[in-house]
Parts: sequence; C-alpha cells; structure tokens
Amino acid sequence: MSYDGKVLGGRAARRDRGQVAIEYLGFIPILLLVALAGVQVGLIAYAAQQAGTAARAGARAASLERSAQEGCANAVSDWLSVSCSAAQGDDTVTVTATVDIPLLVWDFGNATKTATMPLDH
Repeated sequence: MSYDGKVLGGRAARRDRGQVAIEYLGFIPILLLVALAGVQVGLIAYAAQQAGTAARAGARAASLERSAQEGCANAVSDWLSVSCSAAQGDDTVTVTATVDIPLLVWDFGNATKTATMPLDH
C-alpha cells in the first residue's frame, strides 16, 4: 500500500480537530495572569512617581508656611489616597508622602517618598 497524504492526513486532521482551541484555552489563564501582573507593575511605578510628586509639592507648600497635607493632596491623582507628614528644622522642611498602591493582583503596600526644601523666609 502506498502512502497517500490525503487519506492519512485527512484522518489525522479529523482526530486533531479542536486540539489547538483546547490548548489555547488552557493557555489563556497564564496570559491573563501575566497581563494583570504587568498592569500591577505599572500601578506600582505610577504610585511611586505620585508619592515623589506629592512629597515635593507638600515640601514646597510647607516651605511657604502652607499646609503640607493640602499640597500633597492637590499634587496626586484623585483616585489615589495620600498621606503626608512634615517635619520642620531650623531652615528646612522635610515632607514624607505615602501613597497606597492600588490592589489589582497582589497587595504591595504603600509607596513612600521624602522631599526636603529650604524654608522661604
């Protein structure tokens, strides 16, 4: 009996029908997890950047004898929560801003940044 690609290939194709779809469905959860982890890393970086911005804005506000908390809150996106604490020295003010990292996949806690500015006498 000679090899006829159509017959053997046809049988093999009928038996394997749907195999690729099932393999793809099995791989979808892994792809989703990797995508969510990528978005979570982006949220971590964004929260850290916003904490730095809030610390600088709060330090600038405190150096002008204004509210550090208000300066921090005005500097970050509305959907992020921020808390600031200010410590005044002889001629400088130091503000520490803490931004909650949004929870998407895992809880990574907070992003904290500190900024120091001279007092504007």
